Amino acid sequence: MGEHQSETSAAYDDVVGLYASMFANRLETQPFARNMLGTFAELVRGTGNLRAADVGCGPGHLTALLHDLGLDAFGLDLSSGMVDHARRAHPALRFHVGSMEALPVEDGALGGVLAHYSMIHTPPAEVPALLAELVRVLMPGGLLMVSFFGTEGAEPVRFDHKVAPAYSWPVDQLAQLLARAGLVTVARLLHDPASERGFLDAHVLARRP
Repeated sequence: MGEHQSETSAAYDDVVGLYASMFANRLETQPFARNMLGTFAELVRGTGNLRAADVGCGPGHLTALLHDLGLDAFGLDLSSGMVDHARRAHPALRFHVGSMEALPVEDGALGGVLAHYSMIHTPPAEVPALLAELVRVLMPGGLLMVSFFGTEGAEPVRFDHKVAPAYSWPVDQLAQLLARAGLVTVARLLHDPASERGFLDAHVLARRP
């Protein structure tokens, strides 16, 4: 585990209860994100392969949503505290402690991968390798949905996230990285500022050919 991963894991272990209480019902006030997740689940169902990973699952609320939307979803997170919480909150679902950079999944096994604000702590230089790992586990035709803080400009912007240092991304640049990883962008959505910093909520949905 790299230094930034260890620091991020420890930081999230320290805020499990607060984080879970803040985000448990957050989608109820986020119609754009909620509908983008519904579209992701519908397209994954259309592949015929219902297996999906929620990477960086946190307290498991989105893993449960994907399950409710008809997917055979499991969650994975660096933070053992988050995984413990997710297992208690959703005992019928599967959660694992692990790294997005080394998924415990065979090649081409999944119909979908969700990375919902879970790549934001990854240093930009390491993102291409991370995307390659996410693509590895997708079947041909499988879907990846990445949600992140979107920003203007030509380069990612490092900022002090409330839990651990994070990066916002220009949407065009992240889409280019997805293309270099072998994915075809299906849809992009940018909407209301996500914070007082003025970043936009950004979602990119891409398919493995």
